[in-house]
Amino acid sequence: MGESQKCGCGRSPVENCIGWHALSEDDYKIKKAEYEKRQKEKS
Repeated sequence: MGESQKCGCGRSPVENCIGWHALSEDDYKIKKAEYEKRQKEKS
């Protein structure tokens, strides 16, 4: 299998690119808040 691309834009909350570079600033903020909420609920 091929390696996943590393995130070059700095928006991905994980090491590998998850496509957040294509989001508008507002959409990025929403996705980031949702991600952080899920992470908090896991712990």
